[in-house]
Amino acid sequence: MERKHLSKIFRFLLLTLFVTFMAIYVSKSAGYIEYENRKQVALTEKQIEKFEADVKAGKNVDLNKYLKKNERNYQNKISNWGLKVSKVMENGVNKVVKVSFKFLADLAE
Repeated sequence: MERKHLSKIFRFLLLTLFVTFMAIYVSKSAGYIEYENRKQVALTEKQIEKFEADVKAGKNVDLNKYLKKNERNYQNKISNWGLKVSKVMENGVNKVVKVSFKFLADLAE
């Protein structure tokens, strides 16, 4: 019974990995990544043109205005909760390890 269960889990993981691989392969072969890169270059060229036009017009130029920022904030309630749980677990594991080593040191004496 247990062997059949492990076999099903293994097949599921193998199928999942295969589907993931195929999705990445198809996106690469379809040129999605190159398209996104080309789009980024075009956006950069537009920013350069704006910068040059502002310099020619004699405007006060701030470089940060023309740089594209891709900073994303992935924090949300779930990730903050996960961080708190992991810190509690870390403190608990540290205490258990310290107590265990103290116990082993006492036994060694």
